[in-house]
Amino acid sequence: MDSTNIERSFVTETLNTTADGAFEAQDFDGEQFDLEERQALKRVTGLSTELEDVTEVEYRQLRLERVVLIGVYSRGQADAEQSLRELAALAETAGAVVLDGLMQRRPHPDPSTYLGSGKAEELRDVVRLVGADTVIADTELAPSQRRALEDVVKVKVIDRTAVILDIFSQHAKSREGKAQVELAQLQYLLPRLRGWGESMSRQAGGQVGGAGAGMGSRGPGETKIELDRRRIHSRMAKLRREIGDMAPARSVKRQNRERTGIPSVAIAGYTNAGKSSLLNRITRAGALVENALFATLDTTVRRTETPDGRPYTLTDTVGFVRNLPHQLVEAFRSTLEEVEGADLVLHVVDAGTQDPAGQIATVRQVIAEVGANDVPELIVFNKADLVDDATRMVLRGLEPTAAFVSARTGEGIEELLATIGALIPLPAHEITAVVPFERGDLVSLLHERGRVLATVYEEAGTRINALVGDGERAALEPYLV
Repeated sequence: MDSTNIERSFVTETLNTTADGAFEAQDFDGEQFDLEERQALKRVTGLSTELEDVTEVEYRQLRLERVVLIGVYSRGQADAEQSLRELAALAETAGAVVLDGLMQRRPHPDPSTYLGSGKAEELRDVVRLVGADTVIADTELAPSQRRALEDVVKVKVIDRTAVILDIFSQHAKSREGKAQVELAQLQYLLPRLRGWGESMSRQAGGQVGGAGAGMGSRGPGETKIELDRRRIHSRMAKLRREIGDMAPARSVKRQNRERTGIPSVAIAGYTNAGKSSLLNRITRAGALVENALFATLDTTVRRTETPDGRPYTLTDTVGFVRNLPHQLVEAFRSTLEEVEGADLVLHVVDAGTQDPAGQIATVRQVIAEVGANDVPELIVFNKADLVDDATRMVLRGLEPTAAFVSARTGEGIEELLATIGALIPLPAHEITAVVPFERGDLVSLLHERGRVLATVYEEAGTRINALVGDGERAALEPYLV
C-alpha cells in the first residue's frame, strides 16, 4: 500500500473510532481530503506575539492606534506647525502613536476632501506606506469632508474635536463630568450620523414607481437614521436635565462661600500647565497630577489662608486648548462658572512652552466666552525651574507683572501667596466692637473670617478693630461702638 493510501486509511479509522474503541459508520468521509491539501496548512514558528515573546512596552505599542496627522494653513506656517505638534500630543494622550504629519498651504480647505483630490491621493499613498489605520485632521471637519476623505484614503478619518472628546471621555470621573462629556459627544455626533444602504431606509409610501416599491413595501414611516436622531435628542434632553439638577448643590456651596465673605481664587490655564500641581503645593489637596492633557476635568475646591491669616478658597478647573470645541465650552459651562464667580483668576502658563503668547490668548478667549472678563487676573509662569534666565527675560517682557513659580520645587510659592493676599478683596466693613468675654465664639469668628487689625482687653470685654463681611457685622451688631 502506498503512503497516500496508508494516510487515508489512518484518517478514516481515526474519524470512525468511538470512545470505547469500537468502529461505527460515519456520514463524514475522511477520504474526501487529499493528503496534499491536508498538509497545506502549516504552523510558521517565531511569529507569536504573546507576552513571553515581547516586552510589556512592546505589547502596549502593538495595541496603539497608528495615526497620520494632516493640516491646512493659509498663512503662519510656524503657528500651523505648533498646532500640529499639539494635535500629536492630543493623539498620544488619547492612546495613539503618531507616524507622520502632513501640511498643505492653500487659501482655504477644500470643501470636498479638505486637502483637494490630488493631495488626498498622496495622503492615501502615505497611509499605505507607513501602515496607518487612522487619519486625524487638525480642524473640525464637515461630515461630507470626512466621508469623502475616507472614501479616498480607505481608513478611518476623524478630526481634532473627536480626539479631544475621546480624551475627555477617558478622564471624566464624577457623575457631572461624565454627563457633560456625553452631552458634548452627542452634540458632535448628531450632524454626523450616516446611513448605510437599504438597511437604513424604512420609508416607501404614496405613489411609488419602480420595481420593489409601492404596496407591501411601506415601512413604519420613520427611517432608522431619523430614529437614531430622535433617540439622541431624547438623551441630550435627559442629560441637560441631569446637569441642571446638579446645579443647585453647586450653587448652594458657592452662595455659602459668598455669604461668609470668603474670597474665591480660581486656577485657570492651558491644559498640562501644572494647575493641579500648583493646587497641591499650596493646599496639599491631593488632586490628580498627571503629565497628560486634560488630566483634570472635575472641579476641586480647597480652603487655604493668606500669609496674614485671611481664608480664601482655591479652585482647580478644567484646562483649555486652542480650537476648543464649542460644544465642550457649552457642556462645561457649569464647571467654568467657578471662574466667572471668582474674585481672582490665577492664569497658569507653562514657562517652557514654545508658544506662551498663543496659549495665554487662547485661555483669555475661553474666559471671555464664559463671561469672566472682568475678574482680576494674575499670570503665573509655572515650571520655572526648567527655563533659563534668557527665557525668563522674554516671558517678563510678555507679562511684566507675572509671577514665576515651580510647583515641583517650591520656588516662588511664598512670593505668589503674598501676591494673592494683596490682590484678593478685603472684607467690606471696618468695625470696632467690645465683645464680652463669654462670647469668645464671636472673637474666633472674627479671626476665622475677617481680618483683625487690633485687639485690646478691657474690663467690659475684648475690644477688637477688624475688617469684616456683612454676615460678621450683623452678628456683632449688639457690641459695636
